[in-house]
Amino acid sequence: MFLSVFDIYKIGIGPSSSHTMGPMSAAARFLDEILNGDWPRPQGASVERIECSLHGSLAYTGVGHATDRAVVLGLAGELPDTVDPDQMDSIIERVTREKKVHPAGHPSYRFDPETDLVMDRRTPLMGHANGMQFKAYGPGDQLLLRRVYYSIGGGFVVDEAELEAMKSAKKAPVESG
Repeated sequence: MFLSVFDIYKIGIGPSSSHTMGPMSAAARFLDEILNGDWPRPQGASVERIECSLHGSLAYTGVGHATDRAVVLGLAGELPDTVDPDQMDSIIERVTREKKVHPAGHPSYRFDPETDLVMDRRTPLMGHANGMQFKAYGPGDQLLLRRVYYSIGGGFVVDEAELEAMKSAKKAPVESG
């Protein structure tokens, strides 16, 4: 992976990039997966509701570190590098009032931060301390899509497969030449 100085030194929306930029980016990845991902879609079923659960460190410090706000903003279609700080409160207030998110290029999805954003302090996700799970539901609350992401630091996010690949690469023997 190539990193530039702009990737390393990021300006975020909260006190911790792992707790704000990462979750916001994970929400954006999940929205992209809903539209463009290669996942089995039951015929005629469309996503109607989204849910997110925060685990580990994200669940324990999520409100204090603005993780909850970052997830709401991310599901509303905002990105860490383009969100207007002056609009964040009004976006969150609208989502809370309407109990829906309206990300650009998507239909509206039901999402009530009060019930659909869960701080799960009981169920750790084994991959990393900063784990989050997103779910998309269709008609009759049928689970259509589930993805787990980990915020690994510096605003970077990986899914389960990417995390396993990173762990395997660290365990691989170094070839001498």
